[in-house]
Amino acid sequence: MDIVTPGIGLIFWTAILFILVLVVLRRFAYKPILEAVKEREDTIREALNSSTKAKDEVEELKKEIDEMKQTARAERETILKDAKDAAGKILSDSQEAAKKEYERIVSSAQEDIQNEKKAALAEVKNQVAKFSVEIAEKLLRNELSDNNHQEKLINELIDETKLN
Repeated sequence: MDIVTPGIGLIFWTAILFILVLVVLRRFAYKPILEAVKEREDTIREALNSSTKAKDEVEELKKEIDEMKQTARAERETILKDAKDAAGKILSDSQEAAKKEYERIVSSAQEDIQNEKKAALAEVKNQVAKFSVEIAEKLLRNELSDNNHQEKLINELIDETKLN
């Protein structure tokens, strides 16, 4: 049973060696190991903090993007409305200008018609006067071809002249 129960000397030396190993480990190994663990813990904590910050920034950017989209939609609607209004105004202005031009053309045509009518009437009057003079001339030639008729006409004209 000696194998199963250790002696006091073995326990003593084992305990001393264990304490010595603990002191050496504490002095040389635990500090660097604990510092490495602490550094790793700090790195993980910083990574978590930066991921939280990044997540917050992403959320904030999403909100900004949504606001920009809404603003862009509102601006698009405003621009479309302004364009429709401008197109309507241009159309109404064009219609009004066309109406004025139509009225001006009709008025000008009526004036031209009146002028042409007056000119035609003047031409007709001139033609009538010319024909009347030609007819009168032919009648007078016919009547004045005879000397008796000439004397009689002269006497009538003299008598009428004295009366006036």
